[in-house]
Amino acid sequence: MLPDTLVKGLDKGRLRNLLALFFLALAVPTAVLVWQTYGQLKWEAFHQHRGDAEELTRRIDVRLTEMIGTADARSFTDYTFLVVSGDPGANFVQHSPLSAYPVAQDLPGVLGYFQVDSDGVFSTPLLPAEAAQAANLGIGENEYAQRARLAQEIHRILADNHLVQPRQDAGAVRRVASSLAEPKPALQEAEEPAEGYSQQIFDQLNAPRQMARLNANYAGADDEADETYRAGEPANRIGKVSDLKLDADLQQKSEEAERRGTPEQAGASRPASPGSRSKRREQSAMPEATRLADSALRVSVAQDLRINTFESEIDPFEFSLLDSGHFVLFRNVWRDGERFVQGLVVDKEKFISGVIGARFMETALADMTNLIVAYQEDVIHTFSGRDDSAYANVAEDLDGALLYRNRLTAPLDRLELIFSIQRLPPGPGASVLAWVTLVLAVVFVGGFFSLYRVGVSQINLARQQQDFVSAVSHELKSPLTSIRMYGEMLKEGWADDDKRQSYYEFIHDESERLSRLISNVLQLARITRNEPQFDLQPVNVGELMNNTRSKISNQIERAGFQLRFVMDNDSEKATIEIDEDCFAQIIINLVDNAIKFSRNAENKLIEISSDRSGDNRILFSVRDHGPGIPKDQMKKIFQLFFRSESELTRETVGTGIGLAIVHQLTLAMNGKVDMVNAEPGAEFRVWFSSTD
Repeated sequence: MLPDTLVKGLDKGRLRNLLALFFLALAVPTAVLVWQTYGQLKWEAFHQHRGDAEELTRRIDVRLTEMIGTADARSFTDYTFLVVSGDPGANFVQHSPLSAYPVAQDLPGVLGYFQVDSDGVFSTPLLPAEAAQAANLGIGENEYAQRARLAQEIHRILADNHLVQPRQDAGAVRRVASSLAEPKPALQEAEEPAEGYSQQIFDQLNAPRQMARLNANYAGADDEADETYRAGEPANRIGKVSDLKLDADLQQKSEEAERRGTPEQAGASRPASPGSRSKRREQSAMPEATRLADSALRVSVAQDLRINTFESEIDPFEFSLLDSGHFVLFRNVWRDGERFVQGLVVDKEKFISGVIGARFMETALADMTNLIVAYQEDVIHTFSGRDDSAYANVAEDLDGALLYRNRLTAPLDRLELIFSIQRLPPGPGASVLAWVTLVLAVVFVGGFFSLYRVGVSQINLARQQQDFVSAVSHELKSPLTSIRMYGEMLKEGWADDDKRQSYYEFIHDESERLSRLISNVLQLARITRNEPQFDLQPVNVGELMNNTRSKISNQIERAGFQLRFVMDNDSEKATIEIDEDCFAQIIINLVDNAIKFSRNAENKLIEISSDRSGDNRILFSVRDHGPGIPKDQMKKIFQLFFRSESELTRETVGTGIGLAIVHQLTLAMNGKVDMVNAEPGAEFRVWFSSTD
């Protein structure tokens, strides 16, 4: 209940504004608090998933370091077809481990291994030094042709990227075809060194692109081969990392939190150290026959071989992305003052998918992040999780918050893994916060409407009470004035004998009217205080109706109406448990209401009846022949103080509490009351259960 001082002077509009300001004052700080809490949970979830991305990067880096370590452990002679097995003095040779077909996979996606000498001559461990030796070395014609095609493919890739002599490819194919066609072993055609070729082209792979472009046009490179350089942007790049527009605020916050932690914790989250990468020396033994490309003698494995032992100095592997879209891993080997470049060509898609993509798709990060693989600030591959396509075509598709980024260990330090958030899952407390927010929202909205309805009811009640006071004053003033006037006339003897009797009857009727009014007011007070007192007793319906008739007949007749009583035999003999005085008050109020609203009716008849219904209940009805009740007011007429007319303009008398008391008394005696329009007039129906 709102205080009277607050309700006084308020209307519905002002009440709405007041409650809106009140709940706004509560909702705004609550919303800010919820938002801050959600932001904290979001940051904690981000930090947790950033740790997962960091751990995944570390595992990928460790795995790649192990693979490159395996490739780096290969000796100089492994890049030839035949190697000396065991003691060099035993003159026993065998196939090199890199001569296996299909190609040995030191790294996923390896297409093949190669060696380039100081003259730019290309060779691969897939093929023996002389094509004629293939059959003696256990290689059939079909397998040799497959090996030759693969060697041709490796050579073409290197030649397209200007790393070897472009003209060597055609000569190699002719030699393979002719050697397979001749019935007898034939000498391998000697290759002429390329004029102007320099192995420094490998050193420039990782140099700025402008320098690589200037040094790429060597030894007759045609315009078509150099078109990629002139285009300015290689075709194997998706876009620039700077074009991703990644929001790094949360990552910076997470890194600051790590720096505030202990040194042990900060060190534990970093990728493993790659160890030392320095030159190494090795003693190598190689059969001389494998170097007889310029010899006029045919050499077979069955012959006595001359084994040469030498010392080599091997540099660590370097890594680069070619403009053709392939990775190349190469190293420099120094022997007898000569430089050899050894390496392997790797398919980019298979390498990234096999090492990085496979491990990424196995983790929960695939459900919430995009993994971007960048090479020197160029986006070269992306993974968009399990439900999306394997990779994007434009960099704009990958906009999002930056989760984590880090470079791999040398020699792959030009590769960078970038995790961007696609969908950040809620933290462990987010569901609780969501439910709390929902409950608060329901409480706020429900509280607003509840208080608004209470306030409106209080405003309506205050107005109704004011109307009630006005109505009671009017109802009391009129009969008292009439009684006083007729009393003075009788006192002064101004009335003759005929008028004196009518004056006495008028004074009696007005007194009865005041008694009914006072009775209703007292009954309303008891109902309002929840103190109604009832004496429920079994009463015969016939006797009840006769007693009620004697109480209302004079009221109806003096108002100028006719009374019709109708009782069927079943209801007349029935018994109901009721308070007889309260029942009489119900009927009197209904009759009084009928008289007031049908005063101007042509047929001034009031019908009171009782019937037994099919559900063992007794129906009492009071009907008039007036205008009836409008449909929009039929549900309101039993409300306390409700009146269909304004107190200033109404033409009927009454206080607006009669029907409300009828409703309350009927419910208190376990009955039911209703109203229907009978056309013409209105019919009020009251049901009570029969006890027999």
